Amino acid sequence: MEHNNINSETGNHQMFEGLTTRLNHFYDDHKVAQLINTRIGQYLSSHPFLALIVLMFGAMAALPVGMFLSFALVTIIMSAVGFVFFEVFLLIVGGLTLLSVLSGIALFSVMVSVAVNVLYIPISNVLRRYYQNLTKQDKVQEKESECETSRLSETFM
Repeated sequence: MEHNNINSETGNHQMFEGLTTRLNHFYDDHKVAQLINTRIGQYLSSHPFLALIVLMFGAMAALPVGMFLSFALVTIIMSAVGFVFFEVFLLIVGGLTLLSVLSGIALFSVMVSVAVNVLYIPISNVLRRYYQNLTKQDKVQEKESECETSRLSETFM
């Protein structure tokens, strides 16, 4: 039994020395030395239990935080892509609507033009005939007025 105790003490001593060597190597790193020289680093060095709690919390929180950041990034990318697709959809609908409206305006313009041209010929004929009658009446009235003025001028002379 004593032999087991000695073996376990020797094993523990060797394990402690290996851990100390690794910690010393860890403390020799430039970034770790900068962190240890800060007030927080000195406080955590003097309170190893609190340092262990912070280390465990940081290690255990890394996965959920990483998953949340991945989710946020994927959500942002998907919303941006969705926004682009939605905008493209709206532009296509707006373009088709504009095309339909412009086609309707063009068709309406052609139909109004045809209707005006179809009505122009009979209206112009009617107005020409009516205007000829008016010109004949005007000529008759002019002749009559000339006759009257000439009579009046003859009477006054």
